[in-house]
Amino acid sequence: MNDSPRTPPISLSIAAVERDTGLSKDTLRVWERRYGFPSPDRDHVGERAYTLAQVEKLRLIKRLLDAGHRPGRIVPLDVQALQHLAEQTVDQPQRAAEALVASADLRALLALIRSHDSTALRGELARLAARSGVARFVTEVVGPLNAAVGDAWVRGQMEIFEEHVYTETVQTVLRQAIAGIPQGAAGQRPRVLLTTFPNEPHGLGLLMAEAMLTLEGCHCVSLGVQTPVWDIVRAVQAYGIDIVALSFTGCMNPNQVVDGLAELAAKLPAGTAVWAGGAAPVLHRRNVPGVRPVASFDTLAAELQRWRADTP
Repeated sequence: MNDSPRTPPISLSIAAVERDTGLSKDTLRVWERRYGFPSPDRDHVGERAYTLAQVEKLRLIKRLLDAGHRPGRIVPLDVQALQHLAEQTVDQPQRAAEALVASADLRALLALIRSHDSTALRGELARLAARSGVARFVTEVVGPLNAAVGDAWVRGQMEIFEEHVYTETVQTVLRQAIAGIPQGAAGQRPRVLLTTFPNEPHGLGLLMAEAMLTLEGCHCVSLGVQTPVWDIVRAVQAYGIDIVALSFTGCMNPNQVVDGLAELAAKLPAGTAVWAGGAAPVLHRRNVPGVRPVASFDTLAAELQRWRADTP
């Protein structure tokens, strides 16, 4: 008879779950009350303690939220239903990307991401940028590869650390490519400010837009990610900005996107344009006065042509 004490199951505190999943403590508490999940135990001091199984389900839910699903639909589902939904979560741009990934170059890049050879990945991306030119590299390599990587992450076929290494590597290559583009005169217009709102931590789309805009002769000023509205306004005034370009993924609450854009447009100096692009569906579903949604990187040249025609 084995009288050795049983090892208690591993559990995580609410702070650890927040850190591990990217879901805030407030969100976890609201879901607990509203949907009955997660349903944490309590530790010896009465604090919430989440099992590893609950944490894994929360991570799956977070992936689906980032892909555009609503919490009211997915939080009550069981893990099997969530996994099935993840398998079906492929929007139209991702379907187009799957066709493009049939090319040998993109298949090789996906293999390098999964092989964890970041040096080889960076070298291959740099080779493709040199071979294709910056514009084609952005639209024909990085664009479809982003969609394929995002799709693999939603389906649970790629780890978070693999996606992060990919993103950092592409950003390095894009910055090098942008640095090699001949710059126009100091007074070149339009002057474009690029950033994201708080709660939008993804900056790869900004670099892709900066590359395309710089090719079109714009003077670009990048603030990086997560800039408060008032700081954007102050930067516009300080740098004499003509256009504020913002990037959005599906991770922000749609109401936060719309309210933030409306607040920014109201606070900016008269004549300052606001362009909003990215994968957030709300950009093309709800009109915000003073904000122009940009459908894709391919349309930036036409948008600039229109701006130059309308601006003395």
